[in-house]
Amino acid sequence: MELETLRLEVADNVAHVRMTRAAALNTMNAAFWTDMIEAFDAIERDGSVRAVVISSSGKHFTAGLDLKWAAEDGLASRGGEVARAREALRRKVKRMQESFNVIDRCRAPVVAVVQGGCIGGGVDLVTACDIRIGTADCFFTIQEVNVGIVADVGTLQRIPHLLPQGLVRELAYTGRRFTAAEALRHGFVNSLHDGHDAAIAAGLALAREIASKSPMAIAGIKQVLNHGRGRTVEDGLEYVAVWNAAMLPGEDMEVAVKAQMARETPRFRDMKTG
Repeated sequence: MELETLRLEVADNVAHVRMTRAAALNTMNAAFWTDMIEAFDAIERDGSVRAVVISSSGKHFTAGLDLKWAAEDGLASRGGEVARAREALRRKVKRMQESFNVIDRCRAPVVAVVQGGCIGGGVDLVTACDIRIGTADCFFTIQEVNVGIVADVGTLQRIPHLLPQGLVRELAYTGRRFTAAEALRHGFVNSLHDGHDAAIAAGLALAREIASKSPMAIAGIKQVLNHGRGRTVEDGLEYVAVWNAAMLPGEDMEVAVKAQMARETPRFRDMKTG
């Protein structure tokens, strides 16, 4: 498919989404926000996809929002009747949020591979992913406070589920660099690697391992984990009981058990798509 800021490839049941604007530090311009939605729409329609890797090109993962575009596109203050202008901006922000909501909602787990700087909108992006892998020199910055705005496309809603509250608030209030070593220590990244190629290889290897499992089970695990955010244990238990009551009659458990007993690799059918 033709995308301006991303490249999408599918192989071995893994979709690889790569940001391609290295010369512009992979900043998020107008095309980026629709490209991401289109890429994940294609992934959802491809029943062979069981895991996703998001990576980028160049020295840095992303420098975040393209500030020149943001100013020209009306994210900054403008004249006109105040209430209508502000309500239009609210809808614009909601559309931008959807570009990362599609990652969060994706039935397949999403692994982010981060090299160099992951700044501003980059943190919004990777916090919508299931797993983060980085290079030894990567760093994360909740940059919005440094340009006088409140992060509004996902970081402040998702990162509290990934890091302790005190640390979240420090990073959001100061906009300081959150280093690779800190990120690993706090479990924000799962692993660090020497070099971008090694990190991508690790991300793809992890994605292929996930893709080898029952796609129905993986989709259910992600759904149940996402549902549990901000809810009680009791609510989560009820939800998973209903989920399994509906899904366990499928064939994947039988395929998995037979393969284990025969010491063979299970082979699961692709997902059906609408």
